[in-house]
Formats: sequence, structure tokens, C-alpha cells
Amino acid sequence: MLQNLDFTRFKELRKILPVLDVRSEGEYAAGHMPGALNLPLFDDEERKIVGTIYRQTGKDEAVLQGLDFAGKKLTDYVRKSLQFAPQRSVLMHCWRGGMRSASLGWLLSLAGFDVHLLAGGYKAYRQFIRNEWLRDQEIIILSGKTGTGKTEILHHLQQSDQQIIDLEHFAHHKGSAFGSLGEIQQPTIEQFENDVADAWSAISASKPLWLEDESKAIGKIFIPDNLHKRMKNATVICLDVPKKLRIERLTKEYAGYPKEMLIHSILKINRRLGGQNAKMAVSAVEQDDFATAIDIVLHYYDKAYEYDLTLKLKDKLHFLPVSTADAGENAREVLSYCRKHQLILT
Repeated sequence: MLQNLDFTRFKELRKILPVLDVRSEGEYAAGHMPGALNLPLFDDEERKIVGTIYRQTGKDEAVLQGLDFAGKKLTDYVRKSLQFAPQRSVLMHCWRGGMRSASLGWLLSLAGFDVHLLAGGYKAYRQFIRNEWLRDQEIIILSGKTGTGKTEILHHLQQSDQQIIDLEHFAHHKGSAFGSLGEIQQPTIEQFENDVADAWSAISASKPLWLEDESKAIGKIFIPDNLHKRMKNATVICLDVPKKLRIERLTKEYAGYPKEMLIHSILKINRRLGGQNAKMAVSAVEQDDFATAIDIVLHYYDKAYEYDLTLKLKDKLHFLPVSTADAGENAREVLSYCRKHQLILT
């Protein structure tokens, strides 16, 4: 069986069926649906050749060349599809929902598969993502100076039945000059958008969504414009953790990294720290005095945080001083404050 589906139905079936992305390896690497499996009809070079023939000679010649490339791999397509979907029921898409998915879908249907093609292809999926950020959703931003433990607090909120999206998790970056330490390579901006949109679409509009305060850029990744605009207009809980406790937390978090990596991160913000401060911070790291180095670096980050607060909506800011660095306890303090001020109902 071979049938076309709109994205609404395709999205529902994604919960139970594997998705085969038949675009080339390069297209897939640039961005794909989370969880989709790559089964390219053409590899990158073959796709380039077929595209060139299409532009220079026309559709008929391009189709013949495409058949020549694909004909040698028909058995492999079926074998791989059986590995991906032994139950012989799959979702499939290409870029526009055109010849690549239709051709491979036809082949698999002959092999006894139920194939559901996405009308409009990956392009329709990307349009869905752009529209997702316009959906009604109350947002609460968890803010605080560097070393507050916001990410850990966010996950404690999730354990208390609050909805969260950890943007730094999807970006594989903690957002500062030190943010790449301990992280794998960042995804493409397109893949980051896909991953976050997938999490966003699973959020219930009946409850607030908690996000960590972020600038537009997280490392080399950028938060989608419409989402970031909504974050800037959201309610903000500003946690105030004493600097001494923040230094202790950051020392535990970063002192285990190789000194050369820490020094490299300090030098990234050399101009912002000021040359003399940067030298002092580097010297402190070299002498295993991580607390002093962090204290120097925090002077810059604390000033940047205070400036960012001036750009937020004053009537949306809520300041909550706490006396501990314990993330679980601070999460409880946040929830208690929000319930008391009716920012959340449960």
C-alpha cells in the first residue's frame, strides 16, 4: 500500500512508525526529523549529477540517469528497509514529497510494505516548525547569574511535574565562553530547531513551559527568532544566589578540566575581561587557584547579566533571593514563590 499523508496525520504516526528520510547523506546531516533514519535514494554526488542534468538537459534525461543510479541498488533499499522496519510499515519523505520518495515508496510497496508518504516532504515539515513558535504557550524564564545552577534547577522542576525544555541540552553548549567544555560537537542550527520544535510540540498549552534564560546565541547555535521574542516577553524568575556559593559550584564543575582548556576559554573573552584581569585569571588557573580565576571571570558575567536585566520588561521580573546552592531546595523555593504569587496554579 502506498498513500500520501498531510503533516498532521504524519506527525501522529511518527509516534509508532519509523521515518525513512530518502534525501542524500548531506541533506540529512544538515537537518532531519528527530529519530528519522537515512535511506538515501541517491548519494550526494549522484544527486548533484542528476540535478545538473535536470537543469541542463531536462526532466526526461534526469529521470533516466536517476534510474541508472538507483537500479543498481534496488535490493539494498529493500534489505535496509527490512532492517529499519521489520513489520513492513513505514513513513517516508524526501525534500518536496516528489520523485525520490514516490519512487522508493513504490519499490517498497511492491515488496509488501505499507508506505505513508509525507505530502510536501521535508519542506512541509520545516514550514510546520516555523508555525509552531506561533502557538499559544505561556512561558516562564528561570534566570540568575552564572553559577546559580539554573539547568539543574530546571530538571528538578521537571521532577515536580513542571514542563521544561532544556535548550542547552539540544545545543550541546552551556552558553558561556566555557560552554563547550564536556560537550559533543554542536548540531547545525537547522537540526537544533528541529529538535527543539519536536520537544515544543509535545508540550501542553494548558500549563506553563519553563525555559532557562538564554541570549540569542548558544555557542554557534541561534534560538529561532519567534521563540526568542516570546522568551523576551515572558515572566522571569530571577534567582539571587550568593557569589560565594556560585564560586563553589563553578569550582566543582570546572576544576576537573585540563588547564589548557580553561585557559583557552578565558582567552576567548580576553578583551571583555580586560587584559590585566585575563592575565590574573590565567595565572590563577596555572597555580590551581580555580576559585580566584572564577571570581575574576564572574565579574564580567555578573555585569553582563545585570545589563541584560535592564532590557527585560520590568513588570515581568520577579526577584527571589535564596541562601543555598542546593538545586532541589531552590526548585522548591521557586515553585513556592510562583504559587504564592499565582504565577502557576499547581
